[in-house]
Amino acid sequence: MRTSGRGGEGRKYALTSDEDDGDFWGSAHGAEGLFTPLRDEDGARRVHFTGCRPQGGLLKSVGHVGGRRAVAGNAWLELLDGEGTTMGAYFVNEVTVVDAKPSADGAGLVDLTVTLWCENALAGAEQVWDLIRAGHLNRPGMWHDLGPKDRRAWLSVALWSREYRRQGRPDAPAGQVFTVDGRHITDRDSFSCAIGEAINGPGGYFGGNLDALDDCLRGGWGATTPFTLHWDSSAEARAGLAENMPTDDGEASLFDLLLEIFEERGVSVILR
Repeated sequence: MRTSGRGGEGRKYALTSDEDDGDFWGSAHGAEGLFTPLRDEDGARRVHFTGCRPQGGLLKSVGHVGGRRAVAGNAWLELLDGEGTTMGAYFVNEVTVVDAKPSADGAGLVDLTVTLWCENALAGAEQVWDLIRAGHLNRPGMWHDLGPKDRRAWLSVALWSREYRRQGRPDAPAGQVFTVDGRHITDRDSFSCAIGEAINGPGGYFGGNLDALDDCLRGGWGATTPFTLHWDSSAEARAGLAENMPTDDGEASLFDLLLEIFEERGVSVILR
């Protein structure tokens, strides 16, 4: 997380070269097509940056549309809050300028169309970033009514925004008691949403799969073991997590595997 001072009024995105942190490529008001991908002929995302003031390596590529030098390279695409602070960032490959036009957003600004590759910007994530930017991701249970794809997007933003949202806060000390609500746990992603919220508050992250949960329980992600977990409505959660998973001894339900991981890492789970 950093305060770039690069945002400016209404700027939501910034690009910085992956090869040189000092090579700032500019910021933009919008990034249409990043989260609801329009695909180029070869499958790359086609992203329309509005209100952009290109700099550095990106500016050099603007004058070479259609040529080999239109390829600016790899970059970090940062998502900015209203103060210009980076909330999170996505790695983007092969940023290539395919069009540049004067922007209606202001004098000296351009609207750039680029192609790029990005694995982690999921459809539905933009709305979650907007909640964080506006300070509105602040109530428990905001993920309850999301469908499966939107829950996956919610978890992705929880992961990529975790450092910004924690603001350098240390892990909760050992011996804490956390409560997870099992009423809305219907599958592994909804469990991940619920445990992230239980440990780190609304929009919090504490693992997105079994391996990631195990890593989080080793420290550095919001809680210090040993701690106690009160699992409310655990019978409902058990039914939602009945999926059988392969184990060294055969198979076990996802619910039982979660209990096993918690026990191994010093978490006392009280089923209620």
